[in-house]
Amino acid sequence: MYLAREMGCEVYAACADTGGFSAAQIEANRKSALKLGAVSYITLDVKEEYYLRSIRYMVFGNVLRGGTYPISVSSERLFQAAAIARYAKQIGAHAIAHGSTGAGNDQVRFDMTFGVLCPEMEIITLTRDRRLSRKEEVDYLNANGFEADFARLKYSYNVGLWGTSICGGEILDSRQGLPEEAYLKPLTKSGTQKVCLQFEKGELCGVDGQAYSPVEAIQTLEKIVEGYALGRDNHVGDTIIGIKGRVGFEAAAPMLILSAHKYLEKFTLSKWQQYWKDQLGNWYGMFLHESQYLEPVMRDIEAYLESSQRHVSGSVVLTVGPKWFECTGVDSPYDLVNSPLGEYGESQSGWTADDAKGFIRLLETPLRVYYGRHPDEAL
Repeated sequence: MYLAREMGCEVYAACADTGGFSAAQIEANRKSALKLGAVSYITLDVKEEYYLRSIRYMVFGNVLRGGTYPISVSSERLFQAAAIARYAKQIGAHAIAHGSTGAGNDQVRFDMTFGVLCPEMEIITLTRDRRLSRKEEVDYLNANGFEADFARLKYSYNVGLWGTSICGGEILDSRQGLPEEAYLKPLTKSGTQKVCLQFEKGELCGVDGQAYSPVEAIQTLEKIVEGYALGRDNHVGDTIIGIKGRVGFEAAAPMLILSAHKYLEKFTLSKWQQYWKDQLGNWYGMFLHESQYLEPVMRDIEAYLESSQRHVSGSVVLTVGPKWFECTGVDSPYDLVNSPLGEYGESQSGWTADDAKGFIRLLETPLRVYYGRHPDEAL
């Protein structure tokens, strides 16, 4: 509204959909954009691109920032920005405007992506440059004939294919957590339920025996477990700009998928495959969060992550209940636990008792050498 009325800009509104909008919400977006002064509105569907170029690698890498957060918003912002940049170039825009504040990560993600993909365009950020508070923005809308409820806008939500982030409200106070009413998907179910996820080379390809594309599988799983209030938590971490940040989130399907995938990998990958994948997965998530997706090393990490998944195929059964879930079992043709050489803690056929004694004797040799010289340090 300000761009059109106060600055005299010809505004072309665009929304990059990464899986967060229903058809009704998209239509509401269109009506709002036109009412606010845009000359046109378009929704750019980037769900498939987002999955293929980001989510699949986050699954391969079991990426959880700080061991907690599935990087829902951090990852999707880059693909939203890229889609907007492509559209802006297509229509010959002179500038791109976004609503990020000056206190968060998104300003970095958007500005950097625009700076690389369309450096000739001006970047307009009224909220950041004018240091507008949420209340000031709502007051401006109300004063200019656009009804907005500040109480309803206490929280800001970012809904996407890979989860929902929740900012504002109690999450700003380190002493508090989010109340039940802050979550978009309330607890409505009781009892327990079994869910079976099928993976092919690390990618989710089916739910409960029904084949789906990965995007459809994620969306289907989300619907199946909706009502159990799963995947809720809050993440505290270091922002790109240097301050600490805190965000609440609910991501039922992502947390189930990541847990099931990691569980399947424990059965199908070697010890060192898991170790090095954990290292690279952590780096991949950090670079993705910190707006370094376009750094060429990310393509190299992706190549390793994809290679590591060649035997990560099979089914994982999970048991879900109100606010909890667990991985129950695995069925895979590449199951390394089911080995003819031995059954852990029960029996062995790949070695003899004397083999075991000799192995243990050799394994202890470096320690015997050390403590032979330093007996005072022994327990």
